[in-house]
Amino acid sequence: MTRKKLNVFSLSFLDAMTCGFGAVILFFMVINANVSERSELELDDLGSEVNRMELRVLSGKKNLVQLKDELAKLIEDMAVLAGMRDEVMEEIFSTENELNSVTEDTNARKEAIERLRSELDDLREENERLSAASVTPEDAGNRIRSFTGDGNRQYLTGLRMGGQRVLILVDASTSMLDRTIVNIIRRRNMPVEQKLQAPKWQQVVNTVDWLTTQIPPGIQFQIYAFNEEAWPLLDGTGGRWLTVEDGAQLDAAVQVLKDTSPGGPTSLHAAMNVARTLDPKPDNLYLLVDGLPTMGEVIPTQAGVTGRERVNHFERAVRRLPLNIPVNVILYAMEGDPLAAPAYWQLSLTTGAVSYTHLTLPTNREV
Repeated sequence: MTRKKLNVFSLSFLDAMTCGFGAVILFFMVINANVSERSELELDDLGSEVNRMELRVLSGKKNLVQLKDELAKLIEDMAVLAGMRDEVMEEIFSTENELNSVTEDTNARKEAIERLRSELDDLREENERLSAASVTPEDAGNRIRSFTGDGNRQYLTGLRMGGQRVLILVDASTSMLDRTIVNIIRRRNMPVEQKLQAPKWQQVVNTVDWLTTQIPPGIQFQIYAFNEEAWPLLDGTGGRWLTVEDGAQLDAAVQVLKDTSPGGPTSLHAAMNVARTLDPKPDNLYLLVDGLPTMGEVIPTQAGVTGRERVNHFERAVRRLPLNIPVNVILYAMEGDPLAAPAYWQLSLTTGAVSYTHLTLPTNREV
């Protein structure tokens, strides 16, 4: 029997090949579908992660801006605090110097107290002698201005406004704000309105107000204030005498003094130069002051002054005073300056004038 010849291109073989090829294609399609699905899921996850990272970046940028603003504010605050620290250190340094000047010259203070005790009886006797001649009916009738206080009494016992040319010098330095160093430091940092109402300064203003009521008509006068320099209370009147007529100029001068805020150091040289430069020279001088000067002819370059330096400033300034001028001193004594009272009392006694300490004047005024 003859075998049948095999034909590789028969229909059965082609069917088998086709089925195999189809299975392969199906396999690849299934795999590709799974890969695409996983890719889409991974892309979604990556997109979500990118969004989260973008949000974190935006939040970080916002926080960075806030931190930069806070840093700038902190730098500004640090600069302000540094300035305040410098001011506080300067204030501490100045206060220490002032306190050091107060605690110096202990032996000199003891000697001054002894001199005060020895001179006190003489001054009391002098005041009693002059009290009877303080006000006469003729003087009261010739007054252009008046000052009414507690009981309408004579507040500066023994003081007579004699002479034809009267010069009044008013200390307007910082120390005129109070009698204690602590309160002076406190008040000098207050507003101007509160400085003007300081009790000690009000006492000074009232004293000048009262003094001007004692100047009779026809007398020449001039009123200067001084700290590191001296200036006339009435602008444009420097270096010349004014004549008392109707009291308007005296009223204006007192008002200017009421509006003057004390400040600066004390230069007695500036005050004495006024008496030296006026022509003709004054024949009666009234000096309202609270202590020895704190500077000489020029402003010092360093803070603080010792008691001995203040005495030297006083002695050099007094040497500039013209001869034969009585200096009536009205002293508003402050703490820490025990040498002031004997020095000014000696000045008054030497020039044949009167010295007063610790005045208490009224505040009511009647013109």
